[in-house]
Amino acid sequence: MPEKYHIEIKRVPPRYRPVGKLGIVDWREDCSSCHNCVKRSCVYGLFRDEADSLHDETGYLDYIYQCKGCLNCVQNCTKGILTRVVNPEYKRLGDSYYTPDIILSTWYQAETGGIPVSGAGYGGPFSGPGFNSMWTDMSEIVRPTRDGIHGREYINTSVDIGRKPGHVAFNQGEVEIFTSPLIENPMPLIFDILPERYQRGPVFAAVAQAAAKMGIFAVVRAEDLPPLPKHYPSVPGGIAVGKDEAAEHEIARNYLTPFISDPRTNIEAICPDAAMVMVADQPEIGSIIDALKHGKPERIVAIRLNAAPNATERTLELSRLGAEVIHLVFNSHGREAGAAKPRHMRDVLRDVHGALVKAGTRDEITLIASGGIALPEHMAKAVICGADLIAVDLPLVVALECRLCGECGRGEPCPVRLENTELEGASQRIVNLIGAWRNQLLELLGAMGIREARRLRGETGRSMFFEDLEEATFGRIFGKRKEEYGA
Repeated sequence: MPEKYHIEIKRVPPRYRPVGKLGIVDWREDCSSCHNCVKRSCVYGLFRDEADSLHDETGYLDYIYQCKGCLNCVQNCTKGILTRVVNPEYKRLGDSYYTPDIILSTWYQAETGGIPVSGAGYGGPFSGPGFNSMWTDMSEIVRPTRDGIHGREYINTSVDIGRKPGHVAFNQGEVEIFTSPLIENPMPLIFDILPERYQRGPVFAAVAQAAAKMGIFAVVRAEDLPPLPKHYPSVPGGIAVGKDEAAEHEIARNYLTPFISDPRTNIEAICPDAAMVMVADQPEIGSIIDALKHGKPERIVAIRLNAAPNATERTLELSRLGAEVIHLVFNSHGREAGAAKPRHMRDVLRDVHGALVKAGTRDEITLIASGGIALPEHMAKAVICGADLIAVDLPLVVALECRLCGECGRGEPCPVRLENTELEGASQRIVNLIGAWRNQLLELLGAMGIREARRLRGETGRSMFFEDLEEATFGRIFGKRKEEYGA
């Protein structure tokens, strides 16, 4: 049995006081100064902690922001001066897709590396757009040996990137050796290109360092990588992510995947040892791939393809051209581009995966999906729909306390000063987040009775879709939904 893959978690306190969902408003002018104030009986001790934090510059607990909503103080106050309210600052976090609950959950995971579990259980949503109307099979959760993180059974989360043979070939009774390059990623997740407005200060270096710590590939723009230093031409230097050049070399050589938007870019002068290179889809893609592989057949070339209504046809065409890896890019809400009614990643991936299976070339293509991956369950659901692995971007900056408020995009000052974040702490918060995501993937795989993440790909039979259940249950009575008729 291979050694278990492990992500080292270390708690990293936030630089700014987190924005909590609930708060207690205290109308102190009516206070009777009771000898036994109900604040002392707070189940979570937040009033006491808040008082203690006044004498500790590092403390950030505040009952206005950190209330857990037990309502003990509200119910027991004899004067009724305490009221629970929703924090107005909480409502301004994120957007309609990256909801405030998702932001807070990501912050918690980045700080502690723990799984955000509520004692009240999962509160939904149980249906809705995109992944919300998709549920996974948890029938094996009753088996005590398959509890995911602490179970006795080994669950492998690694996936392969590259072109695999569609069949076994024999030459005079001997199996022919398949020589196409193949690399292994320890989990079905890589880091995608961060939007330019977030690449401030040590943010880029923190992402690269986190990728190196976990052995995960990170896609970066080729122009963001500095040229090789003259004094050490074999080492891609200038990436301030390690304490010495050897660490920088290891990161650049093994984990950074340059994205080339301009085919005239000299990749050999930037990152010659990159195991994988990504290029944008374009008419002369075949000749560009040949040029990148010239002299380095072991290099994997991935094609970055914007998800559009013709994504399925284009993927099939690229597979016939010998493409190894195709990266389907959706918008930040997981929707395709250029369509009157853009479909969600869930439906597009099912179409692309099904078409490749029908063509008999599914194992010859590695399919990466990015955009709209906001939660660990989205990673698992995207794989179930047909992706081999996913790429994340915005959750990485949320892990660094970003609120996705959009102020930096409007030229306004960043409320959490991303450019002033500390490198080691920022890197560890990203590691904590991915560690929590992997633990949740282990929990899901264990509950499904799957011990190999590769087996999860395309396993739609181990999931349920709200639309299918609704049609099977009520379709014969009420017919189809109006939107299916274009209303």
